[in-house]
Amino acid sequence: MRRWPDLQGSLGRIGSLEVRLAASKKDVRRAQRVRYRSFYEEGGAIPDRTTALTRRDRCAFDRIADHLLVVDHAALNKFGVARPKVVGTYRLLRQDVAQRHGGFYSSREFDIGPLLARHPGSQFLELGRSCVLPVYRTKRTIELLWRGIWAYVQHYHVDALIGCASLEGTDVKALAMQLSFLHHHASAPPEWHARALPSRYVAMGMQAKESVDPRRALASLPPLVKGYLRCGATFGEGAVVDHQFGTTDVFVVMPIAQIASRYSSFFGGETDAPAQQRDAA
Repeated sequence: MRRWPDLQGSLGRIGSLEVRLAASKKDVRRAQRVRYRSFYEEGGAIPDRTTALTRRDRCAFDRIADHLLVVDHAALNKFGVARPKVVGTYRLLRQDVAQRHGGFYSSREFDIGPLLARHPGSQFLELGRSCVLPVYRTKRTIELLWRGIWAYVQHYHVDALIGCASLEGTDVKALAMQLSFLHHHASAPPEWHARALPSRYVAMGMQAKESVDPRRALASLPPLVKGYLRCGATFGEGAVVDHQFGTTDVFVVMPIAQIASRYSSFFGGETDAPAQQRDAA
């Protein structure tokens, strides 16, 4: 596991919660167990035999990516003894690393080649495999994850964040309002446009713009997608149904130059003081 001088140790702390990068294979396995609980036990993902036996969400990209962890230092084990516990995670994959190992995970679902070609010399960072254990889905946990991402962005001079964001369910008709809202109100401009692969393309604009209630649609979106929108994110053209994970995926892009001020207003400030605990939504 690679370690970088300016990113070693804590990247932020609120109360008993700390955000840092995984420092060992053991840390990565702990993140994979959190992902298994979120995606397979709580969500609708279908595990293969190895995944079910190990109870870890493993992926080939885990080997080359960095893993951001939120750790609760006040967590108790089954014997009532304090033992630090990974409660949230994000996978971070830089463009220079991805290009040496076959590309981004997103390219399995979206044609991002033209997007990358329009921004030569830029450093893209792919965000993926985001999850937080249910009891920890609060404002401060989400805030710590994003503070960790921001430290990483600054350290590597990242120019844009990309990734697949998921809506629960594979029935696109049931998701028509949410997909149509993103299509009509948060579509990426031409210079940041990316399209779902032809073989997997699902049209997002199923409802006319005037028939979509923006407030109702926004309220129905997953907290992660709403967080992206608050930062100024935009979304690609076409969705992709992921039957293994039981989700419908959309492509998100966040140019750093365009989101920096909004990002700071939502996630800036000190991290060493306790924050009010409430759901992040």
